[in-house]
Amino acid sequence: MLFNSIEYLVFFLAVLAFSWATVKLPVFRICILLLANYYFYASNNYWLIVVFFITTQIDYWCAILIEDANSEKRRKLLLYVSVVTNLLILGFFKYCNFFADTVVDIARLFGVELGWTSLNIVLPLGISFYTFQSLAYTIDVYRKEIKAVRFWPKFSFFISYFPHIIAGPIIRPHYFLPQLDKKPTLNFAQLEMALMYIFRGLLKKIVFSDFISNFADQAFNDPGSCDVFSIWLGVYAFTFQIYFDFSGYSDIAIGCARLMGYEIPENFHRPYMSRSVTEFWRRWHMSLSFWLRDYLYIPLGGSRVNKEYKVYRNLMLTMLLGGLWHGAAWHFVVWGGLQGLFLCIEKYFGIGNYKADDTKLNLKRLFQIFLVFHFAVFSWIIFRAENTERLLEIFKRMFTFDQDIVIYYGTAVAVVIMLIGLLNQFVDEYTSFTKRYINSPIYLKSLYYSIVVMAMVFFSTDEVKQFIYFQF
Repeated sequence: MLFNSIEYLVFFLAVLAFSWATVKLPVFRICILLLANYYFYASNNYWLIVVFFITTQIDYWCAILIEDANSEKRRKLLLYVSVVTNLLILGFFKYCNFFADTVVDIARLFGVELGWTSLNIVLPLGISFYTFQSLAYTIDVYRKEIKAVRFWPKFSFFISYFPHIIAGPIIRPHYFLPQLDKKPTLNFAQLEMALMYIFRGLLKKIVFSDFISNFADQAFNDPGSCDVFSIWLGVYAFTFQIYFDFSGYSDIAIGCARLMGYEIPENFHRPYMSRSVTEFWRRWHMSLSFWLRDYLYIPLGGSRVNKEYKVYRNLMLTMLLGGLWHGAAWHFVVWGGLQGLFLCIEKYFGIGNYKADDTKLNLKRLFQIFLVFHFAVFSWIIFRAENTERLLEIFKRMFTFDQDIVIYYGTAVAVVIMLIGLLNQFVDEYTSFTKRYINSPIYLKSLYYSIVVMAMVFFSTDEVKQFIYFQF
């Protein structure tokens, strides 16, 4: 069930009506919404709900037992049970074939032939997201930062909340669980904000992302047929496609949650306006970045270690694992390693840490944004290319001028969409669109919604395209 489908619209409106009809019955409301969460997840592949159910059961009981344990040894053992079980489940479904194929390939290098047939394992949707979210819960209980939840529907609702379960954001327990103890509210300002997020997300997905994805697909699926202009257009198109697609999902999730009276944190903060790779990772997929920082980088020692090289080791390990989190393939590991390498370089030279309130615009800032943006462009090529052969072919075509340039139908529209995406981030860096929207007169808001709806109708196709991050 996709956000950009009629099926989801009907489902959401029904859930929204039930959620507010039962607002005076908080326990019943949570149970009703929990059933909706499970139905939403099961609609994608009904039997995989069993995997999800096992994960929530293990972490629910582990957290309670950790809190009740009377010795540190027992608390730590129970934490290990939670962490190891979650990682084993994630590893089997997501990385089993990858690791087995890697062992076979390494053995072949030494002249040893090992027999292995890749298993046809169905990847549960959102497993990387809800596994990290559930792990954060048990770890936080172990750290005594939160109390264990002793009402299973409440805990399961937190993990399975349908707006974000498939592709995030990864919600931290201290942020969301307290909301379940309060009576939800929805005033007119919150309603306006929620609708703004939903329509903005749909615009990003249906109009922007899905349209320019055609140019990205051509460049990455068949680079040999592309001239130099088409290949560059496709590379830039994917750079904006992945932003529009992923941030669009997050926007819709935030808006839907707010309509039901809950808050979901922002996941993007104008990433293509970053002046360093360090800043980029504080703006892109922030829920994952901060999760990796708090549950991996800092536990490894972070920057507070007795040897300088350990800081760089911690950065590299964090980003390598962050790359592997995105998918079971070596190009994701290489992509993560590249991010880690540049974070280490910036750390070594003492650059990359900029004040959040430093918004002074000058040529130096513009040059920094230009460099980091194009670092992102080239790193997304590694992220998207399926193998080394395809990657090298794309880089070759980007600097080969042996074909006549062909301008395809819709090229101008694709270029305009990308420019709008870049300009929107640039303008929003210095003036808040959200505040201007809320303070604008009703006729301008009506015009905004009318334009978005007409654009969605014009650009929509019979095929409902799924979101990129569903595969992670």
